[in-house]
Amino acid sequence: MSYRAPVKDQLFCLKELAGLDKIAQIPGFEDAGLDTAQAVLEESAKFNEGVVAPLNWSGDQDHGSWDNGVVRASPGFKEAYRGLAEGGWTGVQQPTEYGGQGLPKCIGAACIEHMTSANLSFSLCSILTGGAIEALLTAGSDELKTTYIPKMIDGTWTGTMNLTEPQAGSDLALVRSKAIKQGDGSYRISGQKIFITYGEHDMAENIVHLVLARTPDAPEGVKGISLFVVPKFLVNADGSLGKRNDVYCASIEEKLGIKASPTAVLVFGDNKFDVGAGANVGAVGYLVGEENRGLEYMFIMMNAARYDVGVQGLGVSERAYQQAVAYAKDRVQSRPVDGSQPGSAAIIHHPDVKRMLMTMRALVEGERAMALVGAAAYDTAHHHPDAATAKQAQAFYEFLVPLIKGFNTENSVEVTSLGVQVHGGMGFIEETGAAQYYRDSRILPIYEGTTAIQANDLIGRKTARDGGAMAKAVAAMIADTEGQLAGRSSDAGKKLATQLKAARESFLQVVDFVVANVKSKPNDVFAGSVPYLFLTANLVCGWQMARALIAAEDNLTAGNDVPFMEAKIATARFYGDHILARIASLRDTVLNGGESVTALSLDAF
Repeated sequence: MSYRAPVKDQLFCLKELAGLDKIAQIPGFEDAGLDTAQAVLEESAKFNEGVVAPLNWSGDQDHGSWDNGVVRASPGFKEAYRGLAEGGWTGVQQPTEYGGQGLPKCIGAACIEHMTSANLSFSLCSILTGGAIEALLTAGSDELKTTYIPKMIDGTWTGTMNLTEPQAGSDLALVRSKAIKQGDGSYRISGQKIFITYGEHDMAENIVHLVLARTPDAPEGVKGISLFVVPKFLVNADGSLGKRNDVYCASIEEKLGIKASPTAVLVFGDNKFDVGAGANVGAVGYLVGEENRGLEYMFIMMNAARYDVGVQGLGVSERAYQQAVAYAKDRVQSRPVDGSQPGSAAIIHHPDVKRMLMTMRALVEGERAMALVGAAAYDTAHHHPDAATAKQAQAFYEFLVPLIKGFNTENSVEVTSLGVQVHGGMGFIEETGAAQYYRDSRILPIYEGTTAIQANDLIGRKTARDGGAMAKAVAAMIADTEGQLAGRSSDAGKKLATQLKAARESFLQVVDFVVANVKSKPNDVFAGSVPYLFLTANLVCGWQMARALIAAEDNLTAGNDVPFMEAKIATARFYGDHILARIASLRDTVLNGGESVTALSLDAF
């Protein structure tokens, strides 16, 4: 089925929840108000609906090829990527000084949702490039910035992130790739990296690899890792491309999903390509920042990627929801239980199908709201002239990142699975396309840090480190929304206020438990880390849905877009009844379930 970008709901979130009007008051963003957002999102929708989305199914069937180190993209991808670059979509939120459009992240994130909904495999190339750009902007020298960033922003070159090695997955202390300094200040990089998204392809002129490696005298563990730029083609002094660097794609992986995204095994310094004197000691690389601070720099890219992966979860969920609704309206099966029709009816008439569709819809809308509110916090943190305001926004954004990444991606598996279920037996048949979203979504809770890693970060860095201060600050903001709801005349508002209050109180109980026990009973606390993440993100999404209900009721009173506002209210009500209701059980799991996780002896498994 065709994809339709949810521009109306995105604009509602930007206006009513993310506070785009306040973002547009920040110096540099004066022209980034609602009119600009609407114009940009409508054009983004047009491109992704018309060009990118039609390649989703075909890319899953014919996902490109590897031949002796050469990777050819899925048919149509190269042309679509050229259109993406020519349309300026590779530089929406990048700085104007390097050729970007300089728009806020909250607008850029909405565009990324379009692309990930349209074609998750295709979207990964430019998303990873954006993360590489952010790392270079933060830690790169002026020479590295001027050499690489403009070409990456205009889409002529793409970027990758090279962390994982065969023996080192998430534990980067085990990285073994080597970097030997040369007399000219460059380094020679040798080693192997695996699971490198778009590590080799034919869609761009050059690929800029950001690579973690160790110098000979580096300290052990993560404190001895450095970050290097290792381009596929060396760059001459005039900016033109020179010799092929000694980076070789040994293979690409056969995967469960995102099949059209080439996942490469890269070998650095295997003497596959002659780069001149000293070629035997590795590929030519250039240090980013200072030696032994590579992990710090890479986490700049990693955090950007984690946010974007959360948006990917949202995007594939939206696509699965749209297809499920279309199928449910078309598929005729069985009489309605209320006798409203004499014979068989479209399955959307059946209560359980409605429940599944509403679950999908409510999760998608809650996640979208949380993601765009998070993006607006990023914009405030990085661009607001008042230091105190920026600092507060940064803390809020950092608190939200593991929620956006962990909750949105885990829910994408639930939502796409529900999409298959709505299709019934036809959902299990590949030709309907429902199964592809399910397969594609499964990587999202894994890469760029598994859900457990996000949850551990939420406990350790975002809750325990400050004694729960940021968590309780978020709870205070939620309590303010409860007060607004309680004061409304509608029954829906009053009921949601009660539900939100119960959820917030459960959250605070868990925060107190984490802070009190993280040092004395770490196994008990971390055994509940993922349930804690689910609880927290569910609460934040519920909070945004409550704010959405307030805004929708006010718009309804004013007579603005009545069908949309009525649907928004109905979805917020469902979120309170069905999704927020999960929080009580999550609370009990965290508070009481730790000992049973570790009770079984290892020999008994």
